[in-house]
Amino acid sequence: MLKVLKFRYFLLVLLFVGCGESTEKKKSDTQTEAVSSVEKEDISADDSVILFYGNSLTAAYGLDTKEGFPNRIQQRLDSLGLDYKVINSGLSGETTSGGLNRLDWVLNQPVDIFVLELGANDGLRGIPITESMNNLQEMIDMVKGKNSETQIILAGMQIPPNMGADYASQFKMMYPALAESNNILLIPFLLEGVAGIPKLNLEDGIHPTEEGQRIVTENVWEILKTIVLPKGGTEVTEELVEELN
Repeated sequence: MLKVLKFRYFLLVLLFVGCGESTEKKKSDTQTEAVSSVEKEDISADDSVILFYGNSLTAAYGLDTKEGFPNRIQQRLDSLGLDYKVINSGLSGETTSGGLNRLDWVLNQPVDIFVLELGANDGLRGIPITESMNNLQEMIDMVKGKNSETQIILAGMQIPPNMGADYASQFKMMYPALAESNNILLIPFLLEGVAGIPKLNLEDGIHPTEEGQRIVTENVWEILKTIVLPKGGTEVTEELVEELN
């Protein structure tokens, strides 16, 4: 029951806060491009690239970008001696339509693993599920079209029932449906263990704190490790996780 109440709290806050994200978009756009360009300069021809493509959750809204889950993933990869370079292409307020429009530019560099985290802002605006789903599908197709060997991970999200219970349910199911039809990996719910827990979110009640980002990192790593860890290779023990964090 407590878990249900916490999640309902998260959904209620999401309703009032999520749309306000867009007011930061212009500022975040400049910041995100700057971050991405710096990281691109550090990429060598021998590096495998993991590109995180999303909204404010990926951009580590309200925190230094080094505290966000993309950078924490980079730290873990480095500690394990894995030759991957992470690019953070998160943009606060981004919708699937906006993501689709800027994707071609982002895909100018080779990408080995593409983590797609978009859609929540669509749901908050009541954009038809079919439109959001089509945009996500087009992005998946574009990534595959650039390089059929690129592995794609889709990050699932959930929205409050302000648009109706049916809409919220269909939104939630959109992600596993896309993952199954495209044979790609799925993070069931990016904010699992964080959503609705005040101490793990900033004052807005939705964007993770530094500690919340640590948990999101684990949610992402649980899926990402199935790609980056060699079969029979080093597993991440609890002791190592503690050391990395």
